[in-house]
Order: sequence, then structure tokens, then C-alpha cells
Amino acid sequence: MQFRMLGPMEVVDAGGVVGLGGTKQRATLGLLLLQANKVVATSRLMNALWGVDDAPATARKILQNAIYGLRGALDRRHDEREPGAATLLTQPPGYMMRVDPEQVDLHVFHKEAARGREQLARGTAESAAATLRDALALWRGPVLADLVEAGIQWPELAAVESTRLDVMEDFFDAQLACGRHHAVLAELETMVQAEPLRERSCGQLMLALYRCGRQVDALNAYSRVRSVLVESLGLEPGRGLQQLQQAILVQDPALSLPEPGARGVLVGQADPVQPPPPQQPHPAPWAGEIAPGTPTSREATAPGPASAPSVDGQRVLHQRGTDGPEPGRRTGPERRRVSVLSVRTRLAPSLADGISQDLDALLEGTGRLVREQVERFGGTVTAAIGSVSLALFGLDGPSEDAARQAVLAALAIRGVFDVAAEPDSAAVQLSVQASVTTGEVLLRRRGPDEAPTVVGSVLDESQVMLAKVPDGEVRVCDAVRRASEHAVLYRLSSPSPAGWQPLGVREEGADDEPHGPGGGSEAYELDILRGLVKHAQRRGVPHLVTVLGERGTGKSRVLREFERWVTVRGTKVRAIGVRVPPPADDPCKLAAPTHILSAYCGIKAGDDVPVARALLAREVRSLYHSERTSAGLVSLLTHLIDVVGADIDDVFGELRLTEVLDAWVQVLQEAARREPLVLCIDDLHLADDVVVDAVEKLVETVGSGPLFVVVGARTELLRRRPGWAGGKSHATTVTLDMPERVTNEQLVELLLSAARGEDTQSYT
Repeated sequence: MQFRMLGPMEVVDAGGVVGLGGTKQRATLGLLLLQANKVVATSRLMNALWGVDDAPATARKILQNAIYGLRGALDRRHDEREPGAATLLTQPPGYMMRVDPEQVDLHVFHKEAARGREQLARGTAESAAATLRDALALWRGPVLADLVEAGIQWPELAAVESTRLDVMEDFFDAQLACGRHHAVLAELETMVQAEPLRERSCGQLMLALYRCGRQVDALNAYSRVRSVLVESLGLEPGRGLQQLQQAILVQDPALSLPEPGARGVLVGQADPVQPPPPQQPHPAPWAGEIAPGTPTSREATAPGPASAPSVDGQRVLHQRGTDGPEPGRRTGPERRRVSVLSVRTRLAPSLADGISQDLDALLEGTGRLVREQVERFGGTVTAAIGSVSLALFGLDGPSEDAARQAVLAALAIRGVFDVAAEPDSAAVQLSVQASVTTGEVLLRRRGPDEAPTVVGSVLDESQVMLAKVPDGEVRVCDAVRRASEHAVLYRLSSPSPAGWQPLGVREEGADDEPHGPGGGSEAYELDILRGLVKHAQRRGVPHLVTVLGERGTGKSRVLREFERWVTVRGTKVRAIGVRVPPPADDPCKLAAPTHILSAYCGIKAGDDVPVARALLAREVRSLYHSERTSAGLVSLLTHLIDVVGADIDDVFGELRLTEVLDAWVQVLQEAARREPLVLCIDDLHLADDVVVDAVEKLVETVGSGPLFVVVGARTELLRRRPGWAGGKSHATTVTLDMPERVTNEQLVELLLSAARGEDTQSYT
């Protein structure tokens, strides 16, 4: 039996392709094969299949079913199996796929790649090229391509893809060493176009072009990669690539392929350089080895005026004067800890329709607005390419407060661009994403009037996080959160790998809206909600507020901003927010009450059923002195916890649904008597009638207690329930009108004004 992972997942035996079932089964097998012959914990499998915060309550059961199905598929001819055949084992704390590594194409690829690199290090380029070619031929497409297409994103997959690119560069090294620069030229051009930041393959392309007699194209390739590095990251190409460019400019003889059998020597020296030991497979950061026997080690840095760059395994001496350093030579690098803010702004295509102004000027305007906010909080924009800006905090002063300043700048930028972006609108014209990371960089100052050059892996980490940030949001890494949580309130985003979400500036003890950047634009409606919740809390009475608004009126935004305000205030108020999903996404129709109950009891998405039941029982029993009462309520509410992802009729049977929801109402009412409770339920018009009844009953029958319920709905709710909250005490309805939107012309004027350096305060 052979397991093929380098492409779509396949299992093949003598009888043909083995059926593996659905995506969950295939993904389970894929992850186990990535960790072949190692135990993978059940929690790791569930996180990989659903994400840290998105696993349903039945996740463990679904995983067990997937394991059962895989065993059935792999053991379909159990009597014919031989000793040592692949076996899926249960081993605490999870499962293990015991398999001969030779049966897995990924392992074969790694083994052949290592053998090819050893041959390359020994100088046997011909055999290395053949071995590496065979290793790459195992690939039938992206690793686990069918799972990736279904939305699977695992760090292990990115690592395997990166290894494939490394092996391709090893193969190009071997081909160049064999003099096959014409043969690899097309592949190199394709790879450099797809991976413009890989300097090694860019250097290989430059060398191949030069050896093909295309010196100008080789220099153009260098210019392209330098532009990408400088404009996107503020970095110059590495030393090896710069030296290769200089060697091409002077048409250095060392770039030419040596005669067959010739020993590589240092240019200007008579004695040959001994080849390196086999454990050094990469002689230079940008190019491959040359003919067998040519030195493959990185150049040894020698002091003195004669700087010797490494060119295809040889050192080229550039004669320089000895009177001092070169003009404009940079000073030594300085290691510094900084916080990195990456911002992406996007203009909708509709923004440019019918507008004659230059789109480049609009992009310049967005960049200037970003720069203004960054500098306002003490940061420096070090690079900008297209819609992406990179800013650093802590470059010129103490870095202790850099993380906080970077987060405040990110929130301010989001607030500025909120002038034109409405999440509930079908036609968002302008959106912004921002990420903040922190770490050490190497800082090189080129001159008093020039921007510094910065190098560090934290810059890449910032770009990776930025790609995961939803439109209109800000995310920060855990280190930034720890460094700034004294001043900024956070919550873990969902899914959590996307980072932490800053909610606003922390103002301990403040009784009004926290000060700070960011925030919504529906100030009047938010003021109404703030006043009502203060009134309910002060007098200990319940209140139901209905926020009515159609798509584009900002209904959802009002609820989100209000929930955030309640959380940021730092008072002892329990706030829970939920959005009712469309009926097509909620077969059980109870997602909203289930989420609210789970949040109150501290039940997380990844908790299995026994844990969820235990947490439910603990919270309910803490509310009631009577064991009989609490036991009865727990018995009913257990059905609500277990119903996630299932059909109501399949779970409840003869049990009346209203009885379960009555228990839900009773528990939340008792909880509100113990501590102020705020519930924000958006899109209630999508909820089933039994859920709408329960929400209404929640406030009507509570009697007393600071229970504050805010529901967002479209006017469809009133068509279904004409008497909704009408004429009832402790009930308020807020109707949102379609806002006066910033027109395309106004937005364009704002951005062009920013591009001209004019005052934009009146717009923001």
C-alpha cells in the first residue's frame, strides 16, 4: 500500500485507489501521515480539523467516526495483510499511523533530496541533478492539494512547500554546475516570478541569463528583486546578490563555466582551495555549484581592502584603494527591539468608476493618511508598496511603550478610514487591515537624512499575520498583547491563530466611553444605549432595546460597538454577544441560546460533551441553593448543550422544546440577579419563533434585576411580530435610518487632499 501526499491525497494498493471518504477522514489521515509513526494528540487533531475556537461540541465524536472509517478503508482485506503493513493505532493521548516510511511519498522525497544534496556537496553535480530530478518528479501538485482546496491551512503544509522550493534551487545548482543554463532558464524565470523574494533563485536566474549571453536581462532581474525588497520591506538585497551584480557589471571571468575537470581556484591566487566537507550543501546564498571539484563553501570574510565576493563557488577580488572606507559606506548594524505595524488599505473598484482623477494619486492619499497617524503616535513609516505600508515603533527611543503606541496607531488608522467603510453595506468603498508584531531587528543607519535599513524575521511575521486579518479589523501577536494590556483591552480573535483583537483603550473605573482612537460613527444611538444600560444597572431593573435597521444602516456595528464599550468599561458586568445565523447554516435553530448559555458557563468550542456538562452543572448549581431545582434545570439544559449541529427532532423527541427554553430563561434571569448581565443578540429576525418567544419572555418575566438585552433586527421582525415590545414597560425601540454616506466624490476629494498635503481633519 502506497500513501501519496505530494498532490491530492491518495492511497493505492494492488487493487487500485482506496476510497477514503469525506474531507474530515482525508484530513485526519493527512495529518497522521505528516507525523507518521508518532502519536498525534486528539486535541491537536481537533484543532487541525476545525480550528482552536470553531470545533463543535460533537467534534470528538466526529473524529472518532473518521478514525473508524479510515480503519475500515485501510483494513478492507484484513486476512491478506502482511506483517508490517500500515496500521492506524489508538495510543494515548491520541492516535498514531504506523507505516513503513518507504510507503509514503513525502518520506521518499525527503530521503532522495538529502541524498542529492550530499552528492552536490561532494562535487558530483551530474548524479546530484539526476537524484534531485527524481525527487521532484514525485510531486503531482501542491501537497495535499484536495485538502487545501477544501480550506485546510496547516503550518506543516507550508513547511513542506518551502522544502520543495529549496530542493528546486538545489536542482538548479546542479544543472548550472553541469552547464545546463539553457535547460533551466524557463523554470528559473517561472520560479522567480512566483517567488520574487527568494534571493537564491534570483541569483541563479541572473547567472543563467549571463551565461546565455543576456547580460542586460541578468541586470534587469537584479533590479526587479531589489525593487520588491526595498519597496515592500525596506531591505536591500543580500551581500551575495549584490556581489553577483557587480561581477556581471565587470564581466568577471569567474562567472564563466570552468573547463571540464578544472579545479576551482581563487582569482588572483595560485593555490587551489580545498573543497568543503559534505555537510555544507549550499555554497552560496544565491547560486549553485559549478563543475565537479569546484569549491562550494561560502567565502571566508578576510580583513583588508580586497573584498572577495563569492561567485558560483569562487572568490572574485575587486581591487580597491587602501586609504579608507568606500564613500557612502554604511555604519555597523545596531540590534534593537521594535514593534512593527503593517497596514493594508483597499479601494473598491467602484470608487474609480466615472472619476477622471489619477488612481495613483488616490493611493498616495491613503498612504499619507496612514503616515499621519503613524507619526502622530511616534512611529516611522519605513516602506510602502501599493496598498501596504510598514511602520516601526521604538526606532529612536525607549522601546518599552512601542507596542502600545503601535496598537493605538492601528486603531486610529482604522478610525480614520471608517469615514468611508460601513460593514453592513453591500458596497464598501474602502477597507483597512492592520497587524502589530514585536521583536528584534538589525538596524543600519545610512545617513542623517535617509531612512534606516531594517532586517529581521519579525517583518515577515507581520506580513503573515496581516494576510489573516479580516477587513476593517486590527490583530496583534501575543507578545504585543502582553506588553500593552495595561493600556488596551483585548479579546482572543476567532480563529485564534489570527491573533488578539484590541477592543479599545482600557480606562479602569471610567464611567463613560473610553477615550482613544477607533470607535463607531453612530454616536447618537450608542449614547442612547449607554444611558439605558446605566439606568438599568443603577436601578436594578431589566430593559429590552430593539435596534431596527435594514442592510447598510449600521445595525450590526452599533451592537458591536456597544458590546465593546460595556467590556472596556472595566465594571463588573457580564457581556455576551451573539449573531443569529441564517436558517441554512443552523439546522437545530438554537445556535443563539446555546452560544449564550455556553459563554456564560465558560464552555469553549473544543470542549467535549462531559466537560461541557460539568461546566454547565457547576454554574447552575452555584445559582441555586436547592439541589433538586438545580438538578432539574441541568437535566433540561443538557439537551440544549448537546443539540449543537443536530436537528431538533433528532435530539428532543417527545421533549417539549419550550420547556428547555423556559429553563434557559430561568437560569439567565437568576444570573442577572447575582450580577449585571448584558446580552447583545444580532439578526433576531432570522431566529425561529420559539427563540424569539424566549428572548421576549427573558425580559418580561424577570421581575427585577439588572438584565439588559439588546437585539438587532430588520423590520421583518415587526412584520412577524407586530406587537413586539410595544406598550411594554422597560422596552425601547431605536430605528436606524440609512446614513448619509460619504459619496465617491467626497471620498476622492479626501484622498486627493491628503495626497496634496492639505488638511483632512474636516473629513475625519
